[in-house]
Amino acid sequence: MAEGNNCEELSLRHKKERKELQAQIQNLKKSVCKGDKKRKKEITEEIVQLESDLDQRQEQELLDWIKLVNLDDRQKNEIPCTSEELAGECSHACDPIPRVSKAQKRRNKKQDAENERNQRIIQQEAENVFGKRNIETQAIRRILKERSLQLHEIPSDGHCLYNAVSHQLEEIGEMPLGFKDLRIKTSEHLKANMNDFVPFLSSADSDGIFSTEEYEKYCLNVAESTAWGGAVELQVLSRVLKCPIEVIQATGSPYVIGDEYRDKGKTVILTYHRHMYGLGAHYNSVKKFTVKDEES
Repeated sequence: MAEGNNCEELSLRHKKERKELQAQIQNLKKSVCKGDKKRKKEITEEIVQLESDLDQRQEQELLDWIKLVNLDDRQKNEIPCTSEELAGECSHACDPIPRVSKAQKRRNKKQDAENERNQRIIQQEAENVFGKRNIETQAIRRILKERSLQLHEIPSDGHCLYNAVSHQLEEIGEMPLGFKDLRIKTSEHLKANMNDFVPFLSSADSDGIFSTEEYEKYCLNVAESTAWGGAVELQVLSRVLKCPIEVIQATGSPYVIGDEYRDKGKTVILTYHRHMYGLGAHYNSVKKFTVKDEES
């Protein structure tokens, strides 16, 4: 039980430290005068360093905790000797080493496998609590709850951005559009406005901007493949739908694309997850917070 308590204490302290860091970051941002680009750059670099330092320190504390748990687990699996057994060992110190039977070897092997499995379980449980994915998700959930919102999870199938936007259109009472419709509209807008977007897309082969042929292929992939959507597609979707898109992250302030459409009165709200899946970034949608959903 002591191990569990230590785990919980460490988790709570890490959460508190991250909350305090966010407050510090907000104060730093507020200290920048409007238009002072040099100071803004310095503050941005300082914030990145603060977040990096905290990540490294907390990860090291987690590793130290895991090592301690594993050590305790190994010690618990050792069977203490009685005084009589110790005396017997001393009296027979020069006796030949007894042969271990095959049955005993099998039992030892089974016990070693069980010990190793238990250690993996302990380590996985620690990673579930302190891992980047869980820390990020819990931070986003807290931000949403303060706004009476909660996560609406979207499958990670390459269409997450478009499916998240599709769900949001239903939530805010706009004309429902499926991910296929949104992909086609995004592709068509990209084709019709190449000069606006090609500077932000680079070729993997040459590190330069797309050629006309590469850009056309990119537009085709947007419409017909499971290619992930990113910053460029968010810009396009905001224009196509003529509404702002707000993206909430675990750290830092939310950023808004298409603020010029703010007077329309409705905003698409998405959450951005860097660590939810190993394959890359992921977008989820949101919905109104209800106690019933939270409990389930």
